[in-house]
Amino acid sequence: MDARDWDERYGAAEWLWSRGPNLFLADRLGPATPGRGLDLAAGEWRNAIWLASRGWSMTAVDFSAEAVERGRAQPSDVEFVLGDVLEWEPDGVFDLVVIAYLHLVATEFEKATRRSTEWLAPDGELFMIGHDQSNIEHGVGGPQYSEILWDVEEIVGWLDGLTVVEAQVVRRPVETDSGPEFARDALVRARARPIEKQSSS
Repeated sequence: MDARDWDERYGAAEWLWSRGPNLFLADRLGPATPGRGLDLAAGEWRNAIWLASRGWSMTAVDFSAEAVERGRAQPSDVEFVLGDVLEWEPDGVFDLVVIAYLHLVATEFEKATRRSTEWLAPDGELFMIGHDQSNIEHGVGGPQYSEILWDVEEIVGWLDGLTVVEAQVVRRPVETDSGPEFARDALVRARARPIEKQSSS
C-alpha cells in the first residue's frame, strides 16, 4: 500500500486500531528513563503519544498526510512529521527508536532497519514489534502475505554493532467475534554501545 491508500484508510474511519499503546511497548518501556524518541511509520500515533505522556520528547514520522493531519489535531507534545521512512533524515540522534508494525518487502525493511540503527544515541534502544511470519498459520489477524511479515533471526542479522536485549516471538491477545485469540508478533530490542568511560591513571 502506498501513501494514498493509507490516506483513504485513515480518512474512512475514526480509528483503525486501539487507541492505547502496544502492550509490549508499554510493558518494556514504561519503566525507562525518558529521553528523545522517534516513532517511525507511526500511523495513528498511539505509541508516540503515550511515550510523550511518559515524559519522552517524541518525533513521529509517517508518509500518510491524513495520518499526520490527524496526529497534529491531538492534544500532545509530539512533533508530527510527514516523511517516508526510506528517505527521511533526522536532525540528530535518539535515545529510543520505535518501529511498530511496519511491513515492507525484505529489501526495503532491511534498509529502514539499518538506517534506524544509525540514529541511535550512545546506549539508545531500538524497539521493534510487528506481525511474525508464523502469524498466518498459528495466529490471528494482520497481513496475510508472508513476504512482508517479520522474521526474528533475519532482523537480528541486520543489527550490526548493537547489543540484542530481546528477540522472540510473543503472543498478543486479540478480541474476536468468537472470543479472545492470540496474534503472534516478532519482538526485537537492541541497544547501541554506551560511551566508554576513560580510565583514570
